[in-house]
Amino acid sequence: MIDKKPPLDKKDWIAGLDKGLRIIEAFNDAHPRLTASTASRRTGITRTATRRYLRTLEHLGYLESDGHFFWLTPKVPRLDWSYFDSARFPRAVQPHLQKPSLALGGAAYFAVMDENDVVFVARDGSNMVQNVGYVLGARIAANLAATGIAILSTYSAEDVDKWLVGRKFVPYSPFTATTEKAVRQLIDEGYALLEQQVAQRVRGIAVPVRAHSGKVVGAISVSLPMNNETTENAVSRALPLLREAEYALLVAF
Repeated sequence: MIDKKPPLDKKDWIAGLDKGLRIIEAFNDAHPRLTASTASRRTGITRTATRRYLRTLEHLGYLESDGHFFWLTPKVPRLDWSYFDSARFPRAVQPHLQKPSLALGGAAYFAVMDENDVVFVARDGSNMVQNVGYVLGARIAANLAATGIAILSTYSAEDVDKWLVGRKFVPYSPFTATTEKAVRQLIDEGYALLEQQVAQRVRGIAVPVRAHSGKVVGAISVSLPMNNETTENAVSRALPLLREAEYALLVAF
């Protein structure tokens, strides 16, 4: 189910913080360097105010500038790592990823949904399997990752429709599902299976993870090289281990 946050009382709202974070989020792979005018258009903040925010973030060390363009500095990832260092989920999940990773010979993950993406907040796997999965902190569209599909499978039919409608699906491999119908077919109840959606010859299997309250808090998955193993055999090997971790995490949460 899609979380719906209640409105925040105006007396608790800090507009400057909201705008500063919107400025940082305006930078992405398609817009790594922004002028004040471009940042203004991308955020909806006036150009004058945008320049003040850009200059302040530059002063604080989160941006650099040549006087015209601005770009993010290596200080920005500190905001991410503060989450990894302090959040409950990554710490609670990490011990439960080792067993499926070692037993299956792949990389095991825990990911959470952030708007339209999943973010990988815990990972276990040797360097030998690094090339079949995601680095810690990676963000990817939910429809491209088994964890994302597993979480989407817990949505109501109405919420799935809302999530899918009007969405653009970018192909990352010849096998990527790029239509609403094709993505909808990936969403099923119980567990998720994705093959070659982002990288060829890579298979992802995932199950959603719930807290005692029944709320879905994320999903646990494994990324496996496909080699010559059949889909049925991979699922029969992986699913019991993922279910075991799922039940253990239900206790933890």
